[in-house]
Amino acid sequence: MTEMTIDKRRVADSFSRAANSYDQAAAFQRQVGTNLLARLPTNFAPKAIVDLGCGTGYFSRVLAEQYQQPVVGLDLAEGMLHFARAQAGPVRSWVAADAEALPLRPASQDLIFSSLALQWCPDLGQALREAAQALRPGGCLALSTLVRGTLIELQQAWQAVDGFVHVNRFMPVEELQPLLASAGFGRWHCEIEQHVLRYGQLSALTQELKALGAHNLNPGRPGGLTGRARLRALTEAYEGFRQPDGLPATYQVAQILMFKES
Repeated sequence: MTEMTIDKRRVADSFSRAANSYDQAAAFQRQVGTNLLARLPTNFAPKAIVDLGCGTGYFSRVLAEQYQQPVVGLDLAEGMLHFARAQAGPVRSWVAADAEALPLRPASQDLIFSSLALQWCPDLGQALREAAQALRPGGCLALSTLVRGTLIELQQAWQAVDGFVHVNRFMPVEELQPLLASAGFGRWHCEIEQHVLRYGQLSALTQELKALGAHNLNPGRPGGLTGRARLRALTEAYEGFRQPDGLPATYQVAQILMFKES
């Protein structure tokens, strides 16, 4: 998201509330993180590893097992960290932390892994600079983030109903790339993946977003409960996107590897 468009405390609270339901609804998130992990060089052997925006700790445990090294999980949402601590696994520690002010010593990390977390930063450029500072020479920031075009069907359906912003706004790729170029890394690569998920009914999508804690976090959203009439109108508008295999929900994902100069 672009700078000054999101309240970090609301983000943390929303994801904390979703901690117990997140993993059951996170198949897409696991696929994106798995794809990101597969992009790392096969000969890369990090010893100091951070999972930034670790959530329930799924990829913290995967990283620890893959590299046989201790991992530190960082997240802004205390509820997610509480859930992660309760799970058995080889992770060293779970720490409440803001990506824009990392509690890491300069040049102390080999790998900072962050999948589908940094799109919630009000100032992504600052988060990237913090990661660059924390990495050792030759270290890597492996990052996936949602970009504009995500949930475009839901956005357009709501636009047809009342014109309010009910869908999270994400950064255009054209704004993302200059941030990557100016973050202090020696080299980087960004590739866009498109994922189209299918649902039998709109309610399945909206319930999934709520279970993930990723429903509308924009400021200035309409207050109060969404009335039945508006929900009926939204359902009718979304039905216009129906295909033989169901209702589509498109996600645009930037998969990014950034390496600090040796």
